[in-house]
Amino acid sequence: MNKLFDLNGKVAVITGGGGVLGGEAALSLFQAGAKVIILDRSEQIINEKKAQIEKLGASVNGYVADVLSEESLLSVRKKIVGSYGSIDILLNAAGGNMPGATIPPGKTIFDLSMDDFNKVNELNLNGTVLPSIIFGKVMAEQGSGSIVNYSSMTVSRVITRVLGYSTSKAAVENFTRWMAVEMASKFGEGIRVNAIAPGFFIGNQNRTLLINGDGSYTERGETIIRNTPMGRFGQADELNGAILYLCSNASKFVTGITIPIDGGFSAFSGV
Repeated sequence: MNKLFDLNGKVAVITGGGGVLGGEAALSLFQAGAKVIILDRSEQIINEKKAQIEKLGASVNGYVADVLSEESLLSVRKKIVGSYGSIDILLNAAGGNMPGATIPPGKTIFDLSMDDFNKVNELNLNGTVLPSIIFGKVMAEQGSGSIVNYSSMTVSRVITRVLGYSTSKAAVENFTRWMAVEMASKFGEGIRVNAIAPGFFIGNQNRTLLINGDGSYTERGETIIRNTPMGRFGQADELNGAILYLCSNASKFVTGITIPIDGGFSAFSGV
């Protein structure tokens, strides 16, 4: 491997590591030489993901953690630093959506559940901010590290229905820029904070919205494909190149940016 992308000996923490995208990132970082720790809310999910990754020849560790609990994250931080000595990479892949924070066909913004809206914003925004602070403090003390947040196409384009998700991911992008400036200006050039903005990838949460039981696209799925110049949904491993770039010395003068990985969706006007 080109040494620019070598992560040999680096300690990488992935929140939401039990998910489809987080699991793919874990495998990729391991293959680049990193010591990978996945965090998730369920021990069962962690064990299932570890077993899945190990079948592919990789080895990862895992801890149960709640990205909205300072106590939980501090406890995990202590364990990681005690076992590994550092935290060099943080991927904030945890996030999600709730039905009440969406506007389905036949309803309007006036049907929005503020309770669900607040929960989605808390999960996606606070669930990025809090781990960045807890684990980022280790990076500040050691003078080096890379944080990669997960944004979305719902920031740069208005994607119907997903109101809560859109607003929270827009806030994540703003926080990414803010944290990048804060860390570089106060703790040195060795600490970088960036984000990726995935286009449309099939995961556990959106599968039934985009794909019918027979494998054909739903109406929403068809609309997305028509607006994606590459004419398909993304594969989870297609995020790995950008993640590896942002985590490695290949991007050591890059901070405060968001990289779209979307098959051209953000470039296309639809006409």
